[in-house]
Formats: sequence, structure tokens, C-alpha cells
Amino acid sequence: MADKTRRLEIRLTPEEFDQISERMEEAGIRNRSAFIRKMAIDGYVIRMDLSDVREVVRLLRINSNNLNQYAKKANETGSIYISDINELQLQHEEIWEVIRGILKRLSEMN
Repeated sequence: MADKTRRLEIRLTPEEFDQISERMEEAGIRNRSAFIRKMAIDGYVIRMDLSDVREVVRLLRINSNNLNQYAKKANETGSIYISDINELQLQHEEIWEVIRGILKRLSEMN
């Protein structure tokens, strides 16, 4: 870890202090020093809602597990059911719907 021996002091109005506190809360950052340092160096902090990405990962796990089970069944019996293939196709389309929504929201960000 870098040796942080230099100090920078700034004076703020109560309103400015409150605004900084609000921005920290919005960004989910509790360490005021880290927040001020990040803003001073980079100029912005981006906090993204990744719940949709977590949902895609969850759906991919389910889909992958099902695919592995169907492959195991096919290897054991030499065949699989069309209903199994249809289920995989539906799961795959559901995953793509979530991904399209994520990409649309990302493209709308400025």
C-alpha cells in the first residue's frame, strides 16, 4: 500500500459538505477520503446496477446444468427427447432477452 503522508485540506460550506455526502451515499462509498481522492483524480465515480448481469449468470448456470444432464442422458441411452431440446431453446431465448435489455440500457447511457 502506498505511503499516504501528504495532506490536502479544503474548506466547504455546509451545503457543499452535504452534497458530497449525498454523492458518496449514491455511489455506495463510505470512506470520505477515498471518495474525494477518486473524484479529484478521475473526476467521476460510476456505480452500476448489475442485478441483470447476475440474473443472466443464474440463467446460464441453469441452462448449462440442463445441457450437461441432457448430454449425459444422450451418452447413456443414445438418444434425448425433443421436449428436452425445446426446453433448452426456451431457456436460451430467455437469456437473450435479458442480455438484449442490458445492452439497450447500456447503449442509452451518455
